[in-house]
Amino acid sequence: MIDLHCHLDGAITVLTAKKLAEIQNIRLPFENDEELESLLSVPESCESLTEFLKCFALPLTLLQTKEGITEAVKLILDEKAEEGMKYIELRFAPQLHCERGLSQEDAVLAALEGLKGSKVHCNLILCCMRGEKLTEKNLETVRLAKKYLVEDGGVVALDLAGAEALFKTENFALEFGEAKKLGVPFTIHSGEADGWQSVKTALDFGAVRIGHGVRAWQNEELLNYIEENNIVLEMCPNSNRQTKAVEDMNVYPLRKFLEMGIKVTVNTDDPAICRTTLKKEFDYLRKNYALTTEEEKQLLQNSIDGAFTSLSMKEKLRAYIG
Repeated sequence: MIDLHCHLDGAITVLTAKKLAEIQNIRLPFENDEELESLLSVPESCESLTEFLKCFALPLTLLQTKEGITEAVKLILDEKAEEGMKYIELRFAPQLHCERGLSQEDAVLAALEGLKGSKVHCNLILCCMRGEKLTEKNLETVRLAKKYLVEDGGVVALDLAGAEALFKTENFALEFGEAKKLGVPFTIHSGEADGWQSVKTALDFGAVRIGHGVRAWQNEELLNYIEENNIVLEMCPNSNRQTKAVEDMNVYPLRKFLEMGIKVTVNTDDPAICRTTLKKEFDYLRKNYALTTEEEKQLLQNSIDGAFTSLSMKEKLRAYIG
């Protein structure tokens, strides 16, 4: 199992939240585990992206100290090991972890500490954030990505996350121009809450992967470009369903992308919020889109091809898949 698109703050399960609260002496606002889970995840009846995004509030309160961030990474990776995960890329925005005195660099170092001794091979992606007046914070994130950039075993790439429809991708040319100049590879959330033009802009910036990208189906020329240039799409079916990124899952474009030869991958996005695992994602695809064993292998091969990791690690993953 390989997950290229998983958010740190969206992977805080009930068990992890309780452990993080205990070690940091934080009182959680719940009466029982069911109530806590309702604060950490969306129900099947999730109505909108707005409702979905509310679930990040509580996890972020638990990720404001070095100890909290380090322990969260360790606990998440322990859970992923139990699920059979072999490789995962965790992404987070350092600027969101500075409410109690940490610097962005402190947050990055704390996450790196959490990788040590893990049974799952994990790399980190640092997220810039969409929003107003965040340019300086985002540029600091870009510089940190460059400072700690490695081929494998640490920070391997950059991303842009947040409210895509409100804060257009085109407004972040400065950040990704700097990333390109510094040689930092990047993926960008695009084509999730905004149209195909957002994907095109991300590719024009130099993105080699696209987070979600489901709305790329709206433009055939763009799809052909994606296929011809081996652009990897990080698709997250249950997240797309719950956030209403795709209103009618009967026309979910994953099969169209597969049939075109596009390097589409399957990921969890926010596994705790979505109440999902990678196994559940594949189960969903088998049940609803008649995904075959050969197609499943192709999706995993696509993940290996697109992973921000070393060639030697990719060979190990190919041997595992084989």
